[in-house]
Amino acid sequence: MQAQKYENHTRWVIGFHFISSVAILALLIGSVVNLIRSLQNHHNLFSAALICLVAVIFCLLYLYIRYFPLKVQDRAIRAEENLRHYVLTGKLLDSRLRISQIIALRFASDDELPDLSKKAVDEGLNNDAIKREIRKWRPDHHRA
Repeated sequence: MQAQKYENHTRWVIGFHFISSVAILALLIGSVVNLIRSLQNHHNLFSAALICLVAVIFCLLYLYIRYFPLKVQDRAIRAEENLRHYVLTGKLLDSRLRISQIIALRFASDDELPDLSKKAVDEGLNNDAIKREIRKWRPDHHRA
């Protein structure tokens, strides 16, 4: 496996991020067009409305299937990084850190974490800026 660093740390799943999203979007657009045509000529209005409803349900499922597990992962990362910071410094992470900052800090080595977390709070660094500040990358292969 290639060493993880800023340039290659994001992960794109072809089937989910591209194929499924494009297919669901095409279904939604096609179903809306079909519904509009059915409204104009009053043919198959019921089935057109059901197909449109199915497309909307798929869109919502697509979003929530990704959103809910990410929230759980965010909570786990917050707990892990709080523990790591406590082990390294004897103090919990600063409560002013946003979850996006904590998620970015998980890539920092143990040597960099205390100073970088303080800098993130003091300077209001966003997650991308935090990742760019990291000199010794700590890979995370478990988050999808």
